[in-house]
Amino acid sequence: MLFSERPGHLGELARETALGGAELLVVVGGDGSVNEVANGLVALDERPPLAIVPRGTGWDFVRTFGIPRSIEQAAEVALRGDTRTIDLGRAAYRAWDGTEAVSVFANVASAGMSGAIAQRANETTKALGGKASYLWATFAVFSRWAATEVELDVDGERRSGRMFDIVVANGKFFGGGMKICPDAEPDDGLLDVLTIGDVTKGDLVRTMPKIYRGTHLPHPKAELLRGRAVTLTSSSALPVELDGEQPGTTPVRFDVLPRALSLRVPIAP
Repeated sequence: MLFSERPGHLGELARETALGGAELLVVVGGDGSVNEVANGLVALDERPPLAIVPRGTGWDFVRTFGIPRSIEQAAEVALRGDTRTIDLGRAAYRAWDGTEAVSVFANVASAGMSGAIAQRANETTKALGGKASYLWATFAVFSRWAATEVELDVDGERRSGRMFDIVVANGKFFGGGMKICPDAEPDDGLLDVLTIGDVTKGDLVRTMPKIYRGTHLPHPKAELLRGRAVTLTSSSALPVELDGEQPGTTPVRFDVLPRALSLRVPIAP
C-alpha cells in the first residue's frame, strides 16, 4: 500500500506502479484522488484498470457508475467487478502563475461560478458532509457573483452572452450529488456542455431541488450542447475547475480523450 505525501504525489505513484507491471490500481479516496491518478496514467501506452474505494466528501465520480460507498462492497467490485473503458477530458488553460498548462479530468470540469464554489467548499469545514458543504458554498458564492460575457465554441457551434457557468461533463454528477448533466455518458466520445445564463436568486432557489434529481432540464436560462472540442474565452478571467480542483483560469480548451481509462464497476444486473 502506498500513501500520498503531497499534492500530485498520487499521480507519480500511479505512474511508477503501472510502469512496474501492476495489473490493477486501487485508489482509496475521492474525486481529487481519482483526478491525480488519471493525470499520472494518461501518458502511458499501457494503463492498468483502476478500482475505487470511495472516501472523501463529494462521492461524485463514483455515483455515475454505481460504485458502492461501503468499503467491503467497493473491495468486492475491485476484485470481481466488470471492467468498463471510459473517456477522459483534457483541459488546456492558464495556470495561476500565468503559464499555459494541460491536465485531464475524469468526471466534470467547469469555468465560472462553480469553480469558485468548489474552492469555497474546499476551504471550509465539510463536517456536515459534501452535499451540505457544497450547497452552503453555492448560495454564499452566488450572492456576490456576477455573470460574465463569454464566447463559447462547441465543435464549431458558437454561443456568446452573459453566463454564470459553463459545465463540461464526462460524468453526470458534481457538487456533492448534483445531477448536473443527467444524460452524460462517460464512454460516448463526447462531452456534455451545459451553459448557465444570467440566472436570478429566485431561479436558483426554484431549480436547486430539481438539480439533485436531474430534472432541471430543459430550462429557459440553460442550454445543453455536446461535442468533442470546446473552447471558451471570457471578458475577465474565470476560475477553471477540474474534478473539484481549481488549477487556473480561462481562456480554456476542453477535448475528449476517447477510451482513455479502464475502470472497475459493479457487474451489470
